[in-house]
Amino acid sequence: MDTKDSSPLAQLSEEALAIKLDPTLLPKHVAIIMDGNGRWAELRRLPRIAGHREGIKSVREMVSGCLELGINALTIYAFSQENWNRPVQETSSLMGLLEYYLSTERTKLIEQGVRLRMIGRLDALPASARRWALATEQDTSHLDKLHLTVALSYSGRTEIVDAVRELLQEVQDGKLQPDDVDESRIQQYLYTHELPDPDLLIRTSGETRISNFLLWQLAYTELYFTPILWPDFRRRELLLALLEYQRRERRFGRVLSAVSS
Repeated sequence: MDTKDSSPLAQLSEEALAIKLDPTLLPKHVAIIMDGNGRWAELRRLPRIAGHREGIKSVREMVSGCLELGINALTIYAFSQENWNRPVQETSSLMGLLEYYLSTERTKLIEQGVRLRMIGRLDALPASARRWALATEQDTSHLDKLHLTVALSYSGRTEIVDAVRELLQEVQDGKLQPDDVDESRIQQYLYTHELPDPDLLIRTSGETRISNFLLWQLAYTELYFTPILWPDFRRRELLLALLEYQRRERRFGRVLSAVSS
């Protein structure tokens, strides 16, 4: 698969790309489906876990890039509920890699002012990985320079089911009436209730679907698909995605005259 970008912007230097960015038109919240780690490794005849290890470097660059540009929220899809169907050896290695990331990056995240949150059915995680996740959440809970959300054992449909269950319990307990339930009320029960909906979703590796990720929140999100495999998606590729985002006209269902009037 050809992973090179042939657009005119791709020929520019990283510095030239950064200069072209309009700081007033940057997204407040970027979501990323980090795809292609396994393929990256297979192309190099390496074990699949090597691609996941290399992908950590891309995560670091996205965190640094968002901090540098003033993007306030970054949500990354690290492990879906469906990923539990992969071979046990691979899922165990991924959980070990999660612990490694949290143990090695926690101090730096605190220094950078990054608040880390995990979303998904975390009870499915191994006890050790869950402890690391909850401890890092606690240690960074007071920070707000960047809200880094990691989706683990996550499913968009399950998130909506969990929200509906909470709402039904509130109705059953007499705390809510059915007529009280509207979009804003449902939003309050989503895993991401503290965040604005993503302005931009990036998916790497050439796949053009959202794979059960943030189904409710992506209703009006701009979608950006790139053939670049996740371990190769670094600051330069982020700048290209942001420049493409700035070219788009966000109408949210309205007509142009209504937006400009």
